[in-house]
Amino acid sequence: MSVIEKCAAYTRARTARESGLYPYFLAFDGRDAGTARLADGRDVVMCGSNDYLGLSTDPRVTEAAARAAVQHGAGCTGSRFLNGNLELHDRLERELAAFFGKPAALVLTTGYQANLAAVAGLCGPGDTLFVDKEAHASLIDAARMSRARIQWFAHNDTAALAAKLERLPGRGGRMVIVDGVYSMEGDLCPLPELTSVCEEYGATLLVDDAHGAGVLDKGRGTCSHFGLTDDVPLITLTFSKAFGSIGGAVLGDEDVIDYLRHNARSLMFSASASPANAAAALESLRILRAEPWRCSSVVDNADFMRRELAALGYEVGASTTPIVPVETGGELATLQAWQLLVDQGVYVNAVLPPAASPRLRTSYTAVQTRAQLERALDGFAAVRDRVLGPAADAA
Repeated sequence: MSVIEKCAAYTRARTARESGLYPYFLAFDGRDAGTARLADGRDVVMCGSNDYLGLSTDPRVTEAAARAAVQHGAGCTGSRFLNGNLELHDRLERELAAFFGKPAALVLTTGYQANLAAVAGLCGPGDTLFVDKEAHASLIDAARMSRARIQWFAHNDTAALAAKLERLPGRGGRMVIVDGVYSMEGDLCPLPELTSVCEEYGATLLVDDAHGAGVLDKGRGTCSHFGLTDDVPLITLTFSKAFGSIGGAVLGDEDVIDYLRHNARSLMFSASASPANAAAALESLRILRAEPWRCSSVVDNADFMRRELAALGYEVGASTTPIVPVETGGELATLQAWQLLVDQGVYVNAVLPPAASPRLRTSYTAVQTRAQLERALDGFAAVRDRVLGPAADAA
């Protein structure tokens, strides 16, 4: 089968579209604090956004983005390494480093590229990477692109990690790669145990804090939440969640960041973050510093939904973050549940393999009102019997 023939033989998406149960690439035509409008004119309560602090539509953020676009243009048209660096990028790096308590930061065009820089920019043949099996796809791709040896360990199993580190002393460098908050379950990594194991076996720990930065510990993230920022050599984050923009950053010591500036291919060979995106991220960071109530509000909203969904009979896992997974059964059941909820005016994310086992992924924001959340709960209640089946009657 040729490369092109393989595409024609792929029918999974086509079959889902023909059945009316295709949950991806749905077009939106506007959104505000807590709701969104579909291209067909329907309004939905947005329970599937990563806009945790509600800043992507905040007028201060959009105005900062607009001003930057007028002043600097729509794009930088080049790599930061050559002609695409702005003082705006440098300023964002300084303020990120100061806020998160690290000596230096490196801003990249996406969070994906930040992970490529941190992993593939620092590790290569002769090194060994120890990767949590539930780590984000960008970390997995970065590990593979590094050409380092990869060792997988069971999710959040520090004993299994320690056993692998002990069996594989190796001559090269060793890096342990985890998420701070896992994007599908919303659970935290066991950071105190991880830092202890890494110290014992001389491994460098990288924490991808895409879903913790801007939320936990007044926004300072998972490492600060555990009081272990100084014990984690490398932190990556993205601007496409709590910071309402797009882009990413690597945080670490000055020597590490300077090395990446001159060796990370995902920085050197990609155009830099647009002025609008960088300015939006910077303004979001400043709002976060001034309005830490947003961090507690988003967790409170998620706790309310977790509690009320469980009362309706849904299995919602043990997350303590804005991410609330809802179990549905198999793939078909997940697609049907997604469509039923959209019909009720509630938008969630349908998650299927290989991203994770079938489920609905829900997430909440700091600016959603109780009325909006209760409207979402009404939708979940209306479809409960069809989603959960006979088990719902016993709930």
